[in-house]
Amino acid sequence: MFNIFISLIAALSFIPYALAQSGDFPNKPITIIVAYGPGGQGDTFARIVGERLTSSYKQSVVIDNRPGVAGMIGTRIVAKSKNDGYTLLLGQTGEIAVNRVIIKGMDYDPLKDLMPVVLIGNAPLVLLAPADASYNSLADFIKQAKASKGGFSFGSVGAGTPGHLSAVALALAAGLEMTHVPYKSVGPLFADLMAARLQLFISSASAAIPQIKGGKLKAIAVTTPVRMSSLPQVPTVQEVIGQPFSYTLWGGLFAPAGTPPAVIQSLNKEVNSILAQSEIRAKFEADNLNVPANSPLDFSKYVQTEVIKFERLVRDANLKIEP
Repeated sequence: MFNIFISLIAALSFIPYALAQSGDFPNKPITIIVAYGPGGQGDTFARIVGERLTSSYKQSVVIDNRPGVAGMIGTRIVAKSKNDGYTLLLGQTGEIAVNRVIIKGMDYDPLKDLMPVVLIGNAPLVLLAPADASYNSLADFIKQAKASKGGFSFGSVGAGTPGHLSAVALALAAGLEMTHVPYKSVGPLFADLMAARLQLFISSASAAIPQIKGGKLKAIAVTTPVRMSSLPQVPTVQEVIGQPFSYTLWGGLFAPAGTPPAVIQSLNKEVNSILAQSEIRAKFEADNLNVPANSPLDFSKYVQTEVIKFERLVRDANLKIEP
């Protein structure tokens, strides 16, 4: 089922040979494709890592935003790219673990056509509401959403993204009917939420906190099992609904399948070194991001657990999305 892991293990066994073949990597600019518009968590991950890879590799690292179709446009570009390590994907939960089970007709499979390189970070999600909404807690939101009989809507930056799927999980757990409104990027979504044209958006913490501190939006819950240190007054969804609930937004680098193992190892080593820098750790921790040191195999195993979790959710929610 998980050919990506078999391929990775097989590839790692040929590292000595690949080292001889790929010892000059990189010798030209690298492109990191982000499958969503600027401003989101994945874009932030890519730009932080890209800037420092430019310095460590002495080669330009270009961030190329290719939003659209729930991340499929950018993901497909990398899946179909030459497997030499010069075109990478900043892959996240939706385009790696979710799209393959909710979108029919895809001409690539991220678990077969992409290889995990390194997990960059794992972010909690925050349930955001308009600042002047009549509900000030998740319990109030649930009560009013039920009374609206399907009149509430929530936004996301695309079908199959963590914001979408965690809202679906909330709706299942709380017995809600809500309308999903997908956007291509977070800017227009925030504008509509502030104007109360939406009732909810489940956002990355890094994007949410400035809006909360600025009084433009308010937080009514977080999606992790424990409260966030930067929002200690905001309860977890789990506390409110009384059952397990844990959803996060993770992001990491992926390369086309068949990329030389030495290239994968080089990228993994450099990014882990970047994430270990005190300045980066402090920045990520301030945004409540978990920054784990990890190997390609560690990352592969993590992706596998996420695939299993979201396959179960998609099945339970009977989600079907056409590209």
